[in-house]
Parts: sequence; C-alpha cells; structure tokens
Amino acid sequence: MKIASWNVNSLKVRLPQVVDWLQAHQPDVLGLQETKLVDTNFPLEAFRALGYHASFSGQPTYNGVALLSRSPQEDVVTDLDGLDDHQRRVLGATVDGVRIFNLYVPNGQAVGTDKYAYKLGWLEKLHAHLGAELARHSRCAVMGDFNIAPDDRDVHDPAEWAGKVLCSEPERAALEKILALGFADTFRLFEQPEGVYSWWDYRAAGFRRNRGLRIDLVLASTELARSCTHSSVDVEPRRNERPSDHAPVVAVFDPA
Repeated sequence: MKIASWNVNSLKVRLPQVVDWLQAHQPDVLGLQETKLVDTNFPLEAFRALGYHASFSGQPTYNGVALLSRSPQEDVVTDLDGLDDHQRRVLGATVDGVRIFNLYVPNGQAVGTDKYAYKLGWLEKLHAHLGAELARHSRCAVMGDFNIAPDDRDVHDPAEWAGKVLCSEPERAALEKILALGFADTFRLFEQPEGVYSWWDYRAAGFRRNRGLRIDLVLASTELARSCTHSSVDVEPRRNERPSDHAPVVAVFDPA
C-alpha cells in the first residue's frame, strides 16, 4: 500500500497538478490538506475518473481536507472526539483494513498567541483520539501537515528557528507524546540524505535556497511500521509553475 500526503494550498488552483501526480505515482491513498473548498465545489468526478473514491470535509477560503483511495472507505469521521470545532482539519477512514487519518494540524501563528494555545489544545485532543483508535486498530497510519518539525534535522537553520512556532519545545513535546502512543515517523525508519524538507516559504527564494522545514509526515503504528519499505519526500511538484508551498510525502507498506 502506497500512502501519500500533500498540502495543496488550494485544490481549485492545484487540481491539474494533483491529477498529474496521481497518474504518475498511482498511490493507493492520498490525503490532501488546505483544499479551501466548500463540499459542494469538491471536484469529485475528476477523481472518480481516475479510479479513486473520495471523502472530503471543507470550508471556504481556509483549511479543508480530503482523502482519496483506490478501495472504498469505511467508518469515515471528520472530527476529533471531544472537540467541538468548525475548522475542517480531520478525515479518518478505514481502507483495506488500515485505519487512516489525514490531518491539517493548526499552524499556531506565533508562540504565546491564542492560536498557539489552540494548537496545543488541539494536539491534546488528537492524542486522546489516536490513543482510542489504536486500541481498536493495530494497523493505523496518521498523515498530513503537522505544522511541527520533529527535530533539528528537519530544519534548514535550527538556530534561526529555535523557540519559534513549528519548532518550539511544547509543540515537539506534543508530537513526541503522540509518537509514544505507538507510532513511528516513517521517514526516520530509513537512512535519509541531509537537508530534506517538505515546506518552503514562498518568500526570499525559500525553495531555490532550500530554506525549508519537514513538517509533513506519515506516521505508522508499530504493527504497520514493520511492513514499511520506503518513505520519502517528492520535491518535484514544488518546481511546478504556481506550486503549493508544500511537497508530497510518501510511505510504502508491503504486508507480505
């Protein structure tokens, strides 16, 4: 099973790029974040034409998530337990026996702001929700834009980012707490080159200078991680004309 995640930063703008990528890479599951579409405008037929089932949870202008899969999706959820939130950031479904969650974690704006406090509270609810899911599903994948760089290897300039949002200790501690439930960051299951990132600011030639962060992740439960054979970031779509500021991340699992 090939699982991929991509923050497309507007599906309306990036739909042709997503279609091209699906045709070229043929993932079994693709999670999209920041679709920025109300559900009535979701391009369902475009994905059906490629052989994909789709679930989606959107809102205008901001946020929005979608989950595409070659096999049907079961037990779809669009909220975290105990969190009454209008922001559309969560999609969970079971696909071919694997419980999959696609997430757009809040950015947090800046350390000390209300949005930062909201992010930490949201991560607490996510921790509780995933703990309950793991009790029911031993094969579980959690992917998406986490808006957290797990450690300094995932930051182009750790000194510049030290203590700032996306790299602050409370955010990293919240991610570590989720990993401690029984998840592995699939990217780190393999030897990786230095300087691999998944997001680059549009400003100041961030991509050309590789001033990036690895904040898009595919996590796998202990049982699922045992079958992981590959995990990487595909930087090629970031070279497109009018690209998203994020690149797709991919993990491959071979249960055999």
